[in-house]
Amino acid sequence: ELCSSLAGIMLLEVFLVLGTLLIYFLFSKKKEETLPFKDGWWGKGQKPVTKEDTSVRPFKVETAEEELSDLFRRLDQARFTEPLENSCFHYGTNSVHLRKVVSYWKNQFNWKKQVEVLNKYPQFKTKIQGIDIHFVHVKPPRVPEGQAAKPLLMVHGWPGSFYEFYKIIPLLTDPASHGLGDEHVFEVICPSIPGYGFSEAPHKKDFNSVSAASVFYELMLRLGFNEFYTQGGDWGWLICTNLAQIAPNHVRGLHLNMVSVSKLGLTQLLSILLGRYFPGLFGLQDEDVRRMFPFLKKGLYRILSESGYAHIQATKPDTVGCGLNDSPVGLAAYILEKFSSWTDMEFQNLEDGGLERKFSLDDLLTNIMIYWVSGCIVSSMRFYKENLQKGIGTQKHEKLTVQVPTGIASFPNEILHTPQAWAKKKYTNIVSFHFMPRGGHFAAFEEPELLAKDILQFVGKVEKEQLWKKK
Repeated sequence: ELCSSLAGIMLLEVFLVLGTLLIYFLFSKKKEETLPFKDGWWGKGQKPVTKEDTSVRPFKVETAEEELSDLFRRLDQARFTEPLENSCFHYGTNSVHLRKVVSYWKNQFNWKKQVEVLNKYPQFKTKIQGIDIHFVHVKPPRVPEGQAAKPLLMVHGWPGSFYEFYKIIPLLTDPASHGLGDEHVFEVICPSIPGYGFSEAPHKKDFNSVSAASVFYELMLRLGFNEFYTQGGDWGWLICTNLAQIAPNHVRGLHLNMVSVSKLGLTQLLSILLGRYFPGLFGLQDEDVRRMFPFLKKGLYRILSESGYAHIQATKPDTVGCGLNDSPVGLAAYILEKFSSWTDMEFQNLEDGGLERKFSLDDLLTNIMIYWVSGCIVSSMRFYKENLQKGIGTQKHEKLTVQVPTGIASFPNEILHTPQAWAKKKYTNIVSFHFMPRGGHFAAFEEPELLAKDILQFVGKVEKEQLWKKK
């Protein structure tokens, strides 16, 4: 008797709970959640009680003669291994070609000239959350009457640097001189991610993309920008996405040249299986089908063959980092391989990795030198561990959508293609999505004009329709 009445009461409770939940889900409007700002302190030792020095100090790239003679000594003493015959870049950087690069590095590459190139844009440092943040800040040479320059934060990724933006900066700060009109003129801010280039590396664990976004948000406010645009690819994609989630009312628009979605629903999984045959059913366009299928080859196998570095860096970055930080030739081999395959997977079939088809050796070596002279390769690799060690799909930012007006430039040679139908699950306010005619992962470095045009048309849309006001 008692048992059955207890069971009845429990059943009633279960129904009440279910009923309450049902009513809650039916009537509660989904609250647009923001991502909490991460107020960390990443300096050495204990956080001091004194207030942080918020001054912004000018910075110039400088290297001492001792550093350069040490570099040349190491280049002279490099030990090379014979590559397999006809292996091209299928086993990674081909050492026959690497010898040529090293020979150029020793005999022709003029680092002092490249330092002048690096210093042609104003650079600064400022302390945020206990570490020195380096950034390039370029104001437009002139702004048309009645207009104001639009602040644009551009964030690089790995194994790139702030230098990736040097060719696109003039197209954005002075578009009229480059035949891009003068309707929108930008003031460009390119920081180095902490642990990359000339930004100090965090001294504590757990500095992830949300930490970087919080630091860059603080940087923009410190520079006096209450509202601004953001742009990024690679880690810049995630950092700018997180920034839009932290401060949706301050980010006018988010422009990305790479998008990845960590949570795939049933529809997306079905589209992997059936999208090739019924693209319309899943909102896929012909170009999506061309880039995604056959999915085993262009999806799964590609992830497996191209993500070994990420697995190492997400688990044991310091081990392999020791070798790269000690050997400039090892560092070059490691970084150049990415500039080959991520620019075009087909370049693996070439003896020279196609490296100079899209980049000059001067540009490639300048990026490598930024890693070498700052000794930042290990700290740059740790960013993978901080972002991935808890597992994909477990972070709060991965569960939240992005409401900020978003523009996506989808380049054909990006390693993995994300169709708009998938992207809009995460980015609920995509105002422009374009299949770009050519180009790969390092878009700003490789195709500055294509990227600049896409940023300009996206900002044009956002401004014309004042989209940020409708968030």
